[in-house]
Amino acid sequence: MSTNTSTPQKFDPKTFRNVMGHYPTGVAIVTGRANNGDLLAMVVGTFSSVSLDPPLVSFMPMKSSKTFARMRECSSLCINIVGGEQEEEMLGIARRWENKLDGVDWYMSPSGDPVLKNAIAWIDTSISSIIEAGDHWITLCEVHDMEITNPVSPLLFFQGGYGSFVGTSLIARLSHEILPAIHAAHSAGNSLDTLAQTIGCEVSVFAAVSEDEFATVFHALAPGATEEQSFASRLPIVPPIGDTYMFNKSAEVQERWFRKLNDPSEEILETHRKRLNLVKENMYLIAHLPDEGSSAYEQMVKASKEYKNARLTPADERAIHQLIGSTTVDYKQRELLDDKRYNIGSIVFPVKDPNGDFTMTLRIGQLPQNVRGSTVTHWIDLCREIVKEIERTNS
Repeated sequence: MSTNTSTPQKFDPKTFRNVMGHYPTGVAIVTGRANNGDLLAMVVGTFSSVSLDPPLVSFMPMKSSKTFARMRECSSLCINIVGGEQEEEMLGIARRWENKLDGVDWYMSPSGDPVLKNAIAWIDTSISSIIEAGDHWITLCEVHDMEITNPVSPLLFFQGGYGSFVGTSLIARLSHEILPAIHAAHSAGNSLDTLAQTIGCEVSVFAAVSEDEFATVFHALAPGATEEQSFASRLPIVPPIGDTYMFNKSAEVQERWFRKLNDPSEEILETHRKRLNLVKENMYLIAHLPDEGSSAYEQMVKASKEYKNARLTPADERAIHQLIGSTTVDYKQRELLDDKRYNIGSIVFPVKDPNGDFTMTLRIGQLPQNVRGSTVTHWIDLCREIVKEIERTNS
């Protein structure tokens, strides 16, 4: 057997990260309490089980970590395994230089270290040994106590993004959470069918499964409207989709929604901010078709169907967000004049769910073209009556 004595190749750091990023890693938050009582917290993507006998786990902080410099003096550390819904909480901890647990719900582990309230599990440990490894430390920890407290899908880091990457079969289990919305929409089913036939369009009702996804809970087509031009039964909440849901959310949630776009211009951000304000004022939003007509929706429809059918990696999801965000549909609002003619792409209305929250959306699309403003106003009035009917069912 020959021995390869060639000099190890020097990899571009970007290439190294890209290749390694195609292997998913779990996300954990290590917490501790300094000798002066300060609470410490650090996000790691390198947590791993090491040994059953004796019970050992490890994580690998960077040598430059000032937080770990203090943690290695702690008598104990608690490792929190993070759930898929804790991305914003995790990012908040990662971004802060100090007071990292401000605004985070936690309680004390048996060793006296913070356990995040929504963590999947916690593991009480103490550092057994620290081994130098390039620009990181390999930190071996002896396990003293542990418990599963919230058995949900974990938060993973994969292909440069975070997510729980739950398959469609698991998402289907969440359908019970939107059963009241399904019931309310179908209770108004006759009126929704009549609306589609009266206008000659597509009528859909969406319900938010989470801050990231809509599910279609009712759908009706008039003659001339087609399934090929309809959104899939699941679609991501990414601008411009979701303004009827996001308009009364906190500024923090709205900013997260904006960030799903790929480096949007200030003009695009301002358009979406104005639309959120217009929902509050008018309780509906209009999208106008550009010169190419209804084909402007083709890439959004395609993206929604890719989203529904695939188990997405972060790279896939970013590509879908890009497709949706770069639509040529005109979302700038304008005054409706009775005698002026319009080509309307869609009109959406926020609808309250049984809890009184705006998690539902009524949408009409595939609409007749070149219609008078007075006709569009009539459509809006018809839709408002059905929104009231759905909300009466909810109450």
